[in-house]
Amino acid sequence: MKKPLQQLADLGQSVWIDYLSRDLVQSGQLERLVHDDAVVGVTSNPTIFQEAMSAGNGYEDQLTEEAGETQDPKEIFLRLAARDVSDACAVLRPVFDRGAAARSKNRDGFVSIEVDPTIASDTIATTAAAVRLHALIDRPNLFVKIPATKQGVPAIEEMIASGKSINVTLIFSLQRYTEVAEAYVRGLERLVAAGGDPSQVFSVASFFVSRVDTEADRRLGELGGHDDLKGTLAVANAKLAYRRYGQIFSSERWKALEAKGASTQRCLWASTSTKNPAYSDVKYVEELIGPDTVNTMPEKTLRAFQQHGHVRNALEEGADDAQRVLERFAKAGVDYAAVTDTLEREGVRAFEKSFASLLDGIRAAAAEARSKPEAVG
Repeated sequence: MKKPLQQLADLGQSVWIDYLSRDLVQSGQLERLVHDDAVVGVTSNPTIFQEAMSAGNGYEDQLTEEAGETQDPKEIFLRLAARDVSDACAVLRPVFDRGAAARSKNRDGFVSIEVDPTIASDTIATTAAAVRLHALIDRPNLFVKIPATKQGVPAIEEMIASGKSINVTLIFSLQRYTEVAEAYVRGLERLVAAGGDPSQVFSVASFFVSRVDTEADRRLGELGGHDDLKGTLAVANAKLAYRRYGQIFSSERWKALEAKGASTQRCLWASTSTKNPAYSDVKYVEELIGPDTVNTMPEKTLRAFQQHGHVRNALEEGADDAQRVLERFAKAGVDYAAVTDTLEREGVRAFEKSFASLLDGIRAAAAEARSKPEAVG
């Protein structure tokens, strides 16, 4: 019998891992995950890099080298991260190429790197940062991550219109998801109008799932009662997003782009580790299984699902019930828009904090490297 992760792949859901470090790549562990656990993609973010680099994981030599060339900790970080992402892209390239050979429109083999989170409210700066990352790493299986803030949405459209693949991150609300999907479609239409090839552009829309339950459950707790609603909003939200995905990417407008080779912008379920120990450790995998989607899991969640996960087509179950869940939250006094707006702000702020800690660590390590006698001259 096939292992659960392979069963996910057979059903049409791609398994990506939400972790990246130099050791993961250089030790051969990433290659083993691809071979043994059906992993076909990698995502990263400022928090992931902060954890990897603060733990060491083989960065010392390059950091010393880069510290001798620049004083800017952001520039040092970009060079360190670019090497990791480039090397991971090389490991995943055969997966990407197999998709091309099979003429698969839902391509895998991508590795994601995120723009500087401190510019999430600046469209022009975000666009420029995304352009630079694509130029710096220059791999066909690279995703640059742009957060789905109000100011990020126009940057997403600009990048798609220029023919660059984008992972849209930090999506919480259905309204913002609709704006993101429309930006993707508009970008492709502009690309086609300019004579570009839409078959070479890919995108995913990344919903942060478990955080929705964390915030909604907190608000229910403050109100008192309604225990039966706890742990239900995140999955309901995802199911409604998946239904909206089906509507957007079956329209006549979309079919015109599809005829020219365009691929849909798949929903990607991120933040799938379980934060509440009262819930199953594979809750946000088992309840979010469906075709034409991606689940990117931390290694602990991936291992748990491989050990005891159960596979069924859960996303297509109970979309009408999902709408009623949102209505019940409203009746209980929990404002859905307030939940998702809070999560977007806090998500950006959390990445800014991790990025600041990361830069502080690099700044200190670079100063130490420059102070060593062998670094002089």
